[in-house]
Amino acid sequence: MADVPVVHEFFMREALQEARLALQSAEVPVGAVVVVDGIIVGRGHNQRQILPDPTAHAEVLALRQAAQHLGHWQLTAATLYVTLEPCIMCLGAAVLSRIRCLVFGCKDPKAGACGSQFDILGMRRLNHTFAVVGGVCEDEASALLIGFFQALRRRGGRVVEGG
Repeated sequence: MADVPVVHEFFMREALQEARLALQSAEVPVGAVVVVDGIIVGRGHNQRQILPDPTAHAEVLALRQAAQHLGHWQLTAATLYVTLEPCIMCLGAAVLSRIRCLVFGCKDPKAGACGSQFDILGMRRLNHTFAVVGGVCEDEASALLIGFFQALRRRGGRVVEGG
C-alpha cells in the first residue's frame, strides 16, 4: 500500500506478533494492539477456543486491556491496530470505546464491518465514528489467515492444539 505512515507499519507488525501467538494456540491468527501517544497500552489475540469465550476476539481483548491500563473506558486518544478487518461485534466495541482511529491489515469478505460485508461506520445514527485505514501489511496478515485455514481444511476442519 502506497503512502502508509511508518508508524502504522510499526504498530501493525506488533499486531502481527499477537496474531502469531494466536496461531501457536491453534486460534484463528488475528492480533490487535491499542496505541496511545506512541505507546502500546493494550494487546490481544484471538482466544475463543482457549478461554472458551465467543467474545474473546483480538480487538475486544486489546480494548479491555487498554481501558484497564488507562483506568477508564473512553479511549478517545487511542488507535486500534488489527490484522483483520473487524467484525460487527469488534467494530461495535471500538465505536463504544470511542477510539480515534482504526488501522487494519486485510479485508474480511465474510464478516468485515468496515465495508467488505457491512458498512457500520457509514450508518448516520452512530454517536461516534473515527478514521479508518485499511491494507497496512495486508499481504502478511492475509498469508497468516490463508495458511491457517488451509491447514485446518487438511485436518478435516478440526482445530488441533499447537496449530
